[in-house]
Amino acid sequence: MIDIRQLRYFLAIADAPSISAAAHIIGVAQPSLSQHVQRMEEELGVKLMDRSPRGTLLTQEGHVLVEHARRICDSLDRCVSDMRELGSVVQGRVSFGMPPSCSMVMSVPMAETVRLEFPDVRLRAIEAMSGYLKTWIEDGTVDIGFLYDLTDAGHLRATHVMDEELYFYSAPDAWPLDTPPGTPVPLADLQALDMILPSNGLRATIEQFCSAHGVQLNVVVEMDAMTQIKELVARGSGYTIFAPVAAQDYVSRGELLRARIIAPTMMRPVYLVTNPARVMNRACRAVEQVTLDVARELVQRGIWEASLV
Repeated sequence: MIDIRQLRYFLAIADAPSISAAAHIIGVAQPSLSQHVQRMEEELGVKLMDRSPRGTLLTQEGHVLVEHARRICDSLDRCVSDMRELGSVVQGRVSFGMPPSCSMVMSVPMAETVRLEFPDVRLRAIEAMSGYLKTWIEDGTVDIGFLYDLTDAGHLRATHVMDEELYFYSAPDAWPLDTPPGTPVPLADLQALDMILPSNGLRATIEQFCSAHGVQLNVVVEMDAMTQIKELVARGSGYTIFAPVAAQDYVSRGELLRARIIAPTMMRPVYLVTNPARVMNRACRAVEQVTLDVARELVQRGIWEASLV
């Protein structure tokens, strides 16, 4: 039966130019290391590497074993680390992903709260578009993250935290309709306007909503840069749709004017997401709870305009 020691030895050989070099690195006699590989090949019934005077070269089967061995060894290391943490203070590294709009309102108070309540937790906050965050949660690059869209993400564990209303935005001096600036805008009226939208998850949410109500938007510019979209709209180059938290900086400075979208109202959900296939250590669980507490407090105080679920 192959054990964890043999897997670690095999990884050492795979990462070294030769068995003799691997033996020197890990402090094991070369003949003994060669015998470990031979026994593994006999037990698995495959050839794991080709040996030559120039060193060793993994076979295709050897490369497959390396992938499995790394996952097994990494999983065991995380298990040992998690067990040791249970009897101590909450500590460790946690990677948290947020879309730009979430980050604007959430990143600072969350970081401050984690630092205050769990000083031994090292938080890494990552800002990225939702599509990237979903992939990173799946592959373990990110431990916890906010997502707006769970399409093709049914395998992830999601907590529906809140619902945000999406608003129409215009430059104050470029109001496009025959109504007073800031008056609620019927969804159907957006069809006649030049829209500037991202091509990320928000765009998908908007287009799915519009399609469901028979509305076709005229998107003249696509740009996956929230600040630049706001700048273009503020210059009167077009119009956009955002959640209030994403544009409150421009609205507060009087550079953008917002209006509700009606008939019907446009909403999107906000989820806190983790990967159930990965073991969450104590630090991750602590940060997850802090995140929920901070997000709900921000909504209750009116800082994050949304409706709690």
